[in-house]
Amino acid sequence: MLDDKLKSRLNFCTALPSLPAVAVKIIELANDPDADIGAACQYISLDPVLSAKLLKTANAPLYKSRRVATNIRQAVSILGTHSVIVIALSFTLANSLMKNPGSNNRSVFSNDIFWRRSITSALACRALGEKLSLSFLDDLFLAGLIQEIGILAFSAIVPEEYNRIYSSISDHDLLLKTEREIFGSGHDELGYALLQKWHIPDYIALSCIASHSQPGPKDLGPTLQSCVAVSRYLADYLLFPQDNEKLASLTKAARDWLGIDDNDTLVDVIKLMETGLKSVEELFDIKIHNSSEAADIMATAKELLMMHNLARAKELEEKSQRDGLTGAHNRIYFDETLRREFHLSAQYNLPLTIAIIDLDHFKQVNDTHGHLAGDSLLVTVVSTIYEQIRQDDTLSRYGGEEFALILPGTTLAASRNLISRLKDAIAAIEFKLDDHYTIHITASIGVASNNEGTPSFKAPLDMVKAADSALYAAKHAGRNRIIEWNP
Repeated sequence: MLDDKLKSRLNFCTALPSLPAVAVKIIELANDPDADIGAACQYISLDPVLSAKLLKTANAPLYKSRRVATNIRQAVSILGTHSVIVIALSFTLANSLMKNPGSNNRSVFSNDIFWRRSITSALACRALGEKLSLSFLDDLFLAGLIQEIGILAFSAIVPEEYNRIYSSISDHDLLLKTEREIFGSGHDELGYALLQKWHIPDYIALSCIASHSQPGPKDLGPTLQSCVAVSRYLADYLLFPQDNEKLASLTKAARDWLGIDDNDTLVDVIKLMETGLKSVEELFDIKIHNSSEAADIMATAKELLMMHNLARAKELEEKSQRDGLTGAHNRIYFDETLRREFHLSAQYNLPLTIAIIDLDHFKQVNDTHGHLAGDSLLVTVVSTIYEQIRQDDTLSRYGGEEFALILPGTTLAASRNLISRLKDAIAAIEFKLDDHYTIHITASIGVASNNEGTPSFKAPLDMVKAADSALYAAKHAGRNRIIEWNP
């Protein structure tokens, strides 16, 4: 949830540019399930530059059309009404924000680098969708383009504080973690609030914030949010191919989000990007790479094949850290992670919060409906928790129906909304059995926090004992509640 101070600053920020009238109209069309070809053509024709770009798009190699479009109606006919609206929205948003970036500290925040990365992400997202045979390619392009819009918003509303951080951190995940530690929220949450303010279609805005959370089950197949998540790592790698860490982050993200451990697939995606690169550069009037760089990148991309065995080894390591039933991390991983985070908390005086989550009356579920039903319910609960927590949080199965959550860099106050939302989400589960009987479950949660102005815990085990004590109090007080440990 977005920090209240940031939300207020965003609402009253004058540094971010207002969307042009044509963008507002196109957003209205994008939110209208009954939008027709006539309305789309009418509004697009009001902007000569946008009309020219759409014609160019319809005739670009990216769309592989056998027909040539000479007017807007023909372009709509080739691309489809929905695609035209989404493409037009991509152009108008980028054009407005690239010309009026909103940052008043240009010496630190590079608008050119931000948009090179954003447009590369958009191209990567679309190429991933094409390789994975998805049908919503233009939605992928738009979501990839605006997924990091919160960075632009941060630079506009808290320029001096934020730009110092942004200029010193090149790793996306570390940047997100640092934002949460310092500002109480990350650029994913701030970007989502901005997209809501602009009335960007919910399914696009939600995919942008969800792509910064935990990867979902891969047996459901590739989704909008999973492609968006991988696209930013692919963009980082293509912009900085000499950085080995970018390559490692890409292969891990592709495996975690899309189940891709075949590096031939990634090479094919990069080849698709190379095909569309020139068209996208011309359409957005920006240069991503010169010709010699593009050739070098392709050569480097082939080296991904050599990483195949390493990717396999990492996958096996990951499996050894997971609970075989639920997919949450196991007890050993929890102990190791808490030990590391506790050390960082003590060394740098950073906040650290943990929560022990126990499912109420779970034994009755097993006794009444059998262990298979109980196991399936546990999997559902874990999936529900993952939908609520952030990418840098750690969920582990602590015991039978008991789970432990580590929230690094998070104060007790900052954790309350997340943990409360998590408890409510578990209570909202309606688990249906084959006989159409529905099981409802609740959870009791004990919370403990380190470096909260009180004497720090001496060891990680002391934190666990404190959270466990708070959990016992929650059970004793009637269950389905959250109790915070207080010395």
